[in-house]
Amino acid sequence: MAAPELAQTEPEGIEGVRMTWFNWPRTKVEASKCVVPIAASIQPIRPHVDLQTLPYHPLRCKTCSAVLNPYCRVDFTALLWICPFCFQRNHFPQHYSSMSQTNLPAELYPNFPSIEYLILSYQNAQNYNNPVPVPSPIYLFVLDTCMIEEELDFAKSALKRAIGMLPETALVGFISYGTQVQVHELGFSDMAKVYLFRGWKEITKDQVLEQLGLGPSGSRRAGTGLQKGGGGPSPMAGAGPNMGINRFLLPASECEFTLNSLLDELVKDQWPVAASNRALRCTGVALSVAAGLLAAATAGTGARIVALVGGPCTEGPGSIVSKDLSDPVRSHKDLDKDAAPFFKKAVNFYDELGKQLVSQGHVLDIFASALDQVGIAEMKVAIEKTGGLVVLAESFGHSVFKDSFRRIFEDGEQSLGLSCNGTLEIICSKDIKVQGIIGPCTSLEKKGPAVASTVIGQGNTTAWKMCGLDKNTCLTVFFDVSSSEKAETSGPNAQLYLQFLTSFQSSDGQMRLRVTTVTRRWVDSALGNEELVQGFDQEVAAVVLARLASYKMETEEGFDVSRWLDRNLIRLCSKFGDYRKDDPASFTLNPYFSLFPQFMFNLRRSQFVQVFNNSPDETAYFRILLNRESISNAAVMIQPSLISYAFNSLPAPALLDVTSISADHILLLDSYFSIVIFHGTTIAHWRNQGYQNQPAYEALALLLQTPHDDAELILHERFPVPRLVVCDQHGSQARFLLAKLNPSATYNNFEAMNPGSDVIFTDDVSLQVFIDHLQRLAVQAS
Repeated sequence: MAAPELAQTEPEGIEGVRMTWFNWPRTKVEASKCVVPIAASIQPIRPHVDLQTLPYHPLRCKTCSAVLNPYCRVDFTALLWICPFCFQRNHFPQHYSSMSQTNLPAELYPNFPSIEYLILSYQNAQNYNNPVPVPSPIYLFVLDTCMIEEELDFAKSALKRAIGMLPETALVGFISYGTQVQVHELGFSDMAKVYLFRGWKEITKDQVLEQLGLGPSGSRRAGTGLQKGGGGPSPMAGAGPNMGINRFLLPASECEFTLNSLLDELVKDQWPVAASNRALRCTGVALSVAAGLLAAATAGTGARIVALVGGPCTEGPGSIVSKDLSDPVRSHKDLDKDAAPFFKKAVNFYDELGKQLVSQGHVLDIFASALDQVGIAEMKVAIEKTGGLVVLAESFGHSVFKDSFRRIFEDGEQSLGLSCNGTLEIICSKDIKVQGIIGPCTSLEKKGPAVASTVIGQGNTTAWKMCGLDKNTCLTVFFDVSSSEKAETSGPNAQLYLQFLTSFQSSDGQMRLRVTTVTRRWVDSALGNEELVQGFDQEVAAVVLARLASYKMETEEGFDVSRWLDRNLIRLCSKFGDYRKDDPASFTLNPYFSLFPQFMFNLRRSQFVQVFNNSPDETAYFRILLNRESISNAAVMIQPSLISYAFNSLPAPALLDVTSISADHILLLDSYFSIVIFHGTTIAHWRNQGYQNQPAYEALALLLQTPHDDAELILHERFPVPRLVVCDQHGSQARFLLAKLNPSATYNNFEAMNPGSDVIFTDDVSLQVFIDHLQRLAVQAS
């Protein structure tokens, strides 16, 4: 029984891949009848205890470039291997000559469908004892100074802590901005030296380099130039102590004191602001200057722009609102009516900025802390293109920001495993096409026979760039079956193969190649649905539909998401349900699909679909995380988990229903973005009386403490760190729990509620009413 339990706790396994359908329909028509698209969720660099790392280069097929894997057929006598993708016969090199059926190389072991290669670079092809030194990562901090003193102090103290946590060799730069942008020269310690850029004027990369003295003419005047080939990996580019890029980027060990002193002296932006106006904040220009400065770094060096933003951009390119406080920041209603005059222009600006950063291989991270919107909705395109991190909080003093910001600089077990310079390539069997990817990546426009004609997300390619990725990064790949003819679904051709090749620079600076090869079976669903049904993954299907719905809401004008989800669910139940036509009472759903309607019910009510009461910034933030998090995390975003705590019983999962509320129970709700500890009225009364402090009531003290301990475990592991809400029944913050529960007891039927329970004041339908309607529509004649 141990193996199935392990499989349940870790469904991705060593591959890091989960699919909507384990077995694939053989033709395009059959695939369309399955309703849920054929898609794979892949975590490209997910760590695993059994993952093997090989210290040599991989063997590749000379026709399709696929890497040697356990599904290759091997002729040990002739030292040949046959590629399962293109059936090309390839010769093994001489150093594989000792190979036999009992002496296999690691890449042919059936247990290792995923394997990692350590790719060492050498300064001289003939000198394998002289590997190229590991390049130092670059952190360019960008700080908004248009904040009240208290907020600015919180942000500065967070930056000081972060600099102290960086590796000594990490290169650090600093830019502050308000009405104007200040690039601080850290390499000139005798006195503070700052380069100023006007906040209202759009500036190109070449102009930034020229004004900082890093362009061709500036380099000649300084008596130094950027190295042209053959140089080491350091972005110092051979410059002197105070010349070139190292005037602005210095190792953390050398500039920590200078930077701390600079932060101590930094004050709120001094530009006068009228009482009826917003602060003049030039976020767009500041990020342009940061990207331009990093353009002088050596290609292939991992760099992150870490921006701390405290309000909306009102000056220059990237502005999201006017300076006049009487003009509100755009809402969803404004975007729907095309009444947001700044929106499209700002999105185009950040789209171009994202393309520049992708071409340089650099990442944009945004940490936004403000009560107002700051422009995450406009920045989303640049954040996702570069694979950046984003955290949205109410204040720089809030634990959501402070704990999340600290996490990106931690190492050891708490490390996020931040990596850079990633590329993903997908190789498919014949008759499989790639439609595209939804997630933090950018298309490399690599055409080939496996490119589908229809595009979803980043498409028209079989290779993608990931400037930034971490151990939790997840991508959703959509596939299309191109065959219109029924082929054999038994024998050797019954198997299909997919290979995911991810090259990346790991957090320790080494280049690695992760090769994951998976195989699935073709099935002929015309002969019966049994094999197809048994391979359906409800959790993956729900997350894939959520990601696809969010994508359609952003790209298709007038898209009715609730109607689209309902139609897909009705079609799915009509195809895979068991019923007599026009008899709802006879309807039953196969156990492999039984949870899916509940997922769809909660998705329809979630913040991804119901944007009412959320700002465009919040919606963009939720969708960025939905698209990049693992399936299990994304499933919690859609359908939160609820645990009940009571006397004389162990903590137990509870139904996500208002009937789970009880006066003598404590509930722990995990909705990913927030953790809620909810005390029933009786428990809250005893706690307020202080009974838990008396020796006779140790059980009460333990009951009160247990959910806090469990919540702390979640807070400790998750990024971004969720908001912790501790509330009581009938208290004002109980709304955080009630908003997520199934309203089975409302003001219309409260006479049926249990004693000590609660009612939800809403006109939303309950899950039972939703299922009744679904059954009635599913059994109707089409």
